[in-house]
Amino acid sequence: MNTRPHPNSRRAFLKRTSVAAGLVWAPALVGASVQAGEAPAAAKSAVSSKPAFKPSEDGGFEFDTGVLRGRLRAAGKSLGLSAVVHLPSGASLDRSNGLLSHYRVFTTGKRYGGGAWDWPSQAALREDGSVEVRWPNAPDRPFEFSAIYRWINPATCELETRVRALVDLTGFESFAASYFDKDFDSASVYVQDRVPSDHRAGLLAAEATLGPWLMAPRDTEAVQLIRDGRWKLEPNPVDWVMLPPLAGPLAVRRSRKSGIVATLMARPEDCFAVAMPHQTEGHYSVYFSLFGRSLKADEQQVARLRSGVVGTTGDTELIRGYEKCIASEI
Repeated sequence: MNTRPHPNSRRAFLKRTSVAAGLVWAPALVGASVQAGEAPAAAKSAVSSKPAFKPSEDGGFEFDTGVLRGRLRAAGKSLGLSAVVHLPSGASLDRSNGLLSHYRVFTTGKRYGGGAWDWPSQAALREDGSVEVRWPNAPDRPFEFSAIYRWINPATCELETRVRALVDLTGFESFAASYFDKDFDSASVYVQDRVPSDHRAGLLAAEATLGPWLMAPRDTEAVQLIRDGRWKLEPNPVDWVMLPPLAGPLAVRRSRKSGIVATLMARPEDCFAVAMPHQTEGHYSVYFSLFGRSLKADEQQVARLRSGVVGTTGDTELIRGYEKCIASEI
């Protein structure tokens, strides 16, 4: 019997990256104290309680975790987190269409409208304080699409995306988008060959010299999917520059001004590419290509993506924290 793990499995990823034992990924604990000063007493108290969303008067939801405050689905729109403020420092985190929004949705040779944020949807608060969003299927969308936003801790929000195919779907992709405040002017992605001379993995900075629009694929199969024509479709086609393969789906946006570090991470089996423009390009964005697989009619799949905030933290600590999270939590 062949007992080797599939190259895209979590076990294979952990074997490649050699998880450091004993390090706990707890952005809430780090995020509660940054260079800008300690959180107020009320914020510290809130850190110890379980965060939850609450309905807002405009038809969306609001949150105040003690570390982060903001909105979800502001004005009832099909968007993610917006007007997000890091309470200990007072720094704004997002811009444009916010964080953890559903953007492009593809199958091979087809794009479903401009983005899921344009589709009609309904949302409901769940008993545990999370929010479930549903986009009903339509004649031009032969699948059921839903999501759950939940707080993992006061500084980390998880987006769980679900799809159920109503017909056979080839190469299904949900392209999740996060747009950061312009102060988050340093961006990087975790790749296998950060130092090509000795094949050392690490966080590769999205320097402008690499190209305008950058994408790190999971493997050669992911490259084939990315280049199957989906990104040539009008309007707004994108010619992605391929970076070295992912060491793991981890992206980082840093604010040089405040020292705050924002992270995005997913399970290796859920994400087949991480993309971004060069770090000072005007979108200040990060994109995760989720699913990347074919589904039979009535088949269901789930993908999880997390966004967290920590204080000033080095690359080594971020990578170890990600590995620990993949091993025990996601």
